[in-house]
Formats: sequence, structure tokens, C-alpha cells
Amino acid sequence: MKDYILFDLDGTLTDPKVGITTCVQYALSAFGIEEETDKLTTFIGPPLKESFMEFYGFDEKQADEAVEKYRERFKDTGIFENSIYGGIPEMLRKLKGAHKKLAVASSKPTVYVERILEHFSIRKYFDVVVGSELDGSRTDKAEVIQEALRLIGGKKENTVMVGDRKFDVQGAKAMGVTSVAVTFGYGSMEELKEAKADYIVRSVGELEKLLLRGSDNKKEEPFFVKLWFIVLPMIIFYLLRMMGLSIGTIILSALSEVLPRGVAEKLVYWNETGEVLEGATGNGSAVMTAVAFLIAGVAMWFLFAKEDVGRAEKEVPLKHARLKKPFAYACMTVCILGLTLGLNFLYELAGITDMSAAYQETARMQYAAVLPLGLFVNGLLIPVAEELVFRGVVYNRLKKYMAYIPAILVSAFLFGVYHQNPVQGSYAFLMGCVIAYFYESFGHFYVPLTAHILSNVAGYLLTVTGAFAVMPINWWTCAGFLFIGAGALCWCGSMRHSLKG
Repeated sequence: MKDYILFDLDGTLTDPKVGITTCVQYALSAFGIEEETDKLTTFIGPPLKESFMEFYGFDEKQADEAVEKYRERFKDTGIFENSIYGGIPEMLRKLKGAHKKLAVASSKPTVYVERILEHFSIRKYFDVVVGSELDGSRTDKAEVIQEALRLIGGKKENTVMVGDRKFDVQGAKAMGVTSVAVTFGYGSMEELKEAKADYIVRSVGELEKLLLRGSDNKKEEPFFVKLWFIVLPMIIFYLLRMMGLSIGTIILSALSEVLPRGVAEKLVYWNETGEVLEGATGNGSAVMTAVAFLIAGVAMWFLFAKEDVGRAEKEVPLKHARLKKPFAYACMTVCILGLTLGLNFLYELAGITDMSAAYQETARMQYAAVLPLGLFVNGLLIPVAEELVFRGVVYNRLKKYMAYIPAILVSAFLFGVYHQNPVQGSYAFLMGCVIAYFYESFGHFYVPLTAHILSNVAGYLLTVTGAFAVMPINWWTCAGFLFIGAGALCWCGSMRHSLKG
């Protein structure tokens, strides 16, 4: 995930409930306030002085006196009324084994943090330990994170802050680092969602998987090895598709021998004598294409996509910043339809579709089949098979080596190259970028599947039904559809940005 990891202490690495609540109870009793310890867990996480002022209305002088009283008991007794969460030492050991730089960034005074880490024998895992000062300075979480970043030498974009309270998330956001919130501490799911943590995990096991994500991606491998890892599924897909076409040809030839001539003529055609089979009709070509993409798609699922897509799906619950509401899906639908129609109009008006003989031949074959068959092949089978490869495998593998925006661009570029002609290639690149963005925004693989199917169905129907001859195709119509599509895309982007805060 990231190479520099900052951890909160209380509620993240250790459970300090008994020590903190008992010491707060001790401090409050000095002011004549008797309180049950179970009601004092709100003191776990935020700065101590501010908590006395917020929860009990102390003025600054009273709060300072309460902090002194708290430390009177805490420094020798309360500090060890603590326990480490199960699995933490093992996780820290694995993180160090993966060459991560670790730091503790706590609002607790540094001297106490050091003693607690030594007590649980986990100090050795941390390169840097930063807390507040005993004089009351550097208690704000953003200041603590800033100092930890300075000492550990990490870049903000390569650093993550792990904590259990909103203060940890807010401090991380203030410093521009990724936030991971844990629910096994003292912050509720509602609190952490409201704080807009980038990731939320429910156990130490989930946290370990998240922080180690990408550590097994062989980053030290040579470039050509990484490249092979990414393009191999594409090559296999292409070869399987070619093999599938050959199998489809054999099947079609066999069908022509057993089917009644009247039926067979809808799939193949013969020479003038009616004795030599010469080729396939539009319907026959659609059948061959269906066989090819069915074979290639099924093979891709079991060879690569099942594992890669499955791994990506398991990570979705860890990241709450995903589009989920029905309105977001509606925006995606409007975007796909708007861009599909707008780009098709643009290519027609600009004469782009006439620039490639290869495209003209491909289009002729695609639209020569009867509508139900052509729609099934071009609107369903082809999108599903292609999504398994280019978003399910290629895009997810690219994200192991780069951020999601470069991964979107590279996967879309490869998707364009795969189409082998400039017309479909440029269109595939543009729509590939949009489809991959929606995949990243929603987090579930059914989203790019749906988007690709929707785009192909709309484009196919637009052409095969002759809608081009009916609809008013002009630059204003083109601009209108593009504006609607781009506007819906921006709206989805703003919703996603609001989730991240």
C-alpha cells in the first residue's frame, strides 16, 4: 500500500481503557467529581487537556491541574494498566519484513509512548516515535503527524496514518496523507465514516492485509518482467480468440452439412453451382465471433480474472469512499449514453469513420447479422469478455505498480491498441478511460461490465436501426450529448470527491 506507516497508540496498537479511565477518574475525584470508568472512554484518543475542558467544562487552569493529577497516577501505575491487541506484534514484524518505515504518532507524551512500546517489546519495530510534550505543546494530531513525517523522511503521498478516532483522520487529512481508521479501538463506525477516513478496517487481520497490499507485487523485478505480467493475459486472450474463430469456422461448416439448406443459407453461402462452400453470411460471422469470444472469455475468467477481480472485490469493504447511492448509478448511465451518442455523432460529422478501411470492414460484418443475434454478440458477449481482460486483469494488475490515474490511462491505451484500427482504437481509448474511472469510483466489477454493455448496445442500436438517418445529426446535437455525458461524469467525480472530503 504505502511505504511509510504512522500508527496512533491508544486504541490502535494497545487497549489503554483501564489505565486511562482509572486515571481520569482519579483526577476528577480531586475536583469532587465521582464518575464510573465506563463513562470515561471518550478520553481515549483526543488530547487530555482539551478533553477535560470539553467534557467537564473545566477552564484552562482547572484542566492543567486535572492533567497533573492524571499523570500523578498514570506515570507509574496507569501506564501499565494496558494490553496490546492480538496480532499487532506479528503484523509489525511482517511490515518491517516488507521494508516498510514505521512510526508512532500519538497525542500521548512521548516519554510515556516510549515506555509503553518498550513494555510490550514492540519499540524495535518503529523507526520514529513522536508524541506530545509534557509542557502541553504538540498535542494537535496534525502537528504530531507533521513531526513524524519530518523525522521519518516520508513523502505525504507515500504515507498512511492509522488510528481509531476522528482526530487521527482529521490530522491525516490536514497533512495530506492517507487515513486508515480501525473500528476495534474506541471510535465508532459512524464517527469514522463522518470523518471521511479513506479506509476503514474492522480487525487487525484486515489492517495487516491492507497495509501489506502490493508488497508482494515484485516491485524489484525488471521492467520487462512487470510488462510481461501485464500484457501476457492480453496476448493469451488474442490467441484464444483467433483459435475460437477457427473452431467457429469448423462448427459453421459442420452445421451447413446437417441443417436444411434453407436454414443453412442464413449462415453460409455457396458458389454458383451450390456445391462449394465459399464463406459466412453476417449471421454466420456473428456465430463464429460468439464462439471465439465465449472461449476466450471463459478461459480468461479461470486463468486470470477470477483471482484478480476477486482480490479487488475483497478490498472494497476496506475503502468506504466509494459511490453507492442510486443517484450515482443514474449519473453513470447518463454519462455512458451521452458520451456514446456524442462520440458517435462526432466521428460521423468529422468524417473519422471513413478514414479506415479496416474499420469499415469490421463495421460491415458487425451490422450484417439479424438484430437479436448481433445485439447478443456485440452488446453482451464481446463487452463481457473484453472487460474481463482489460479492466478485470490489466487494470487491476497495473494498479499494483502505479496510481489509479496512470493505470486508467495505460489500460485504456492498451484497450485502444487491441482494436487494431484508428477509428475503434481512439474511441476505445476514450471510453476505456471513462469505464475504468467508474470501476475505480464504485469499486465493483459489475460496474465496468454494465457500462461497457450499455455503451455497446446504444452504439449498435444507433447504427443498425438507422437512427443516424432519423435523428438530427449536427454539431449542436453532438455538442449537447457530449456536454450531458461530460457533465454527468463531472457530477460523479464531485460526489466521489465529497466522500473523500
